[in-house]
Amino acid sequence: MFRRLFDRLSGALPGQCAVCHAWPARPVCDSCATRFAQPRPRCLTCALPVPAGVRQCGACLKTQPPLDRCLAAVDYAFPWSNLIGRFKFNSTPGWATSLAELLRSTPWVEPALDAADLLLPMPLSRERLQQRGYNQALVLARQLAPAKTDPALLLRLRDTPAQSALARAERLRNVRGAFAVEPLRLAEVHGRRIVLLDDVMTSGASLFAAAHTLRGAGAAEITGLVLARTE
Repeated sequence: MFRRLFDRLSGALPGQCAVCHAWPARPVCDSCATRFAQPRPRCLTCALPVPAGVRQCGACLKTQPPLDRCLAAVDYAFPWSNLIGRFKFNSTPGWATSLAELLRSTPWVEPALDAADLLLPMPLSRERLQQRGYNQALVLARQLAPAKTDPALLLRLRDTPAQSALARAERLRNVRGAFAVEPLRLAEVHGRRIVLLDDVMTSGASLFAAAHTLRGAGAAEITGLVLARTE
């Protein structure tokens, strides 16, 4: 019980900035957030960085993703790659408060959350959940829009090998058929505007596979939302 209480409070208690070590500060102080989280032009549907004035990257123009839009707060680079790794794997769910503020300050995120009917965190397999003790996407979602968050509507049917070690084609095969909508709740997806939340987007294979599943259930609009996007 005391560990759970500490985890909930640790993101809000004064401490050192994990980047510049300023004291007192949140996990990422305001100065570092301003320095390392500058908005940049991104592809409308996969959030890859693009030149100013470009709406979609070449890959998305060639094959339209199942997302209406995709929003990313930062690049998966220093200092965010290390910080997100600590958030996921080092039992620091209390950092979700600061990371959710980073997401909310990203252009177009607030309107997307306000317009959404549902905020769905990307589900973890039972094996991954047991290893980590919590789903980092669910912890973030509950900070962003708790009343719209539903952790049981989108299901992960099976565990899959880590995506980071696979080529793009293998990643797509790896997650094929990995997601489903809770069968008794299909009507709750039909016609809804959904925000699909994850911490990191690499190739987009997992996020796209989940979005395909939601499209198949009749979702009217799907926005992908991630903390960080690899280049």
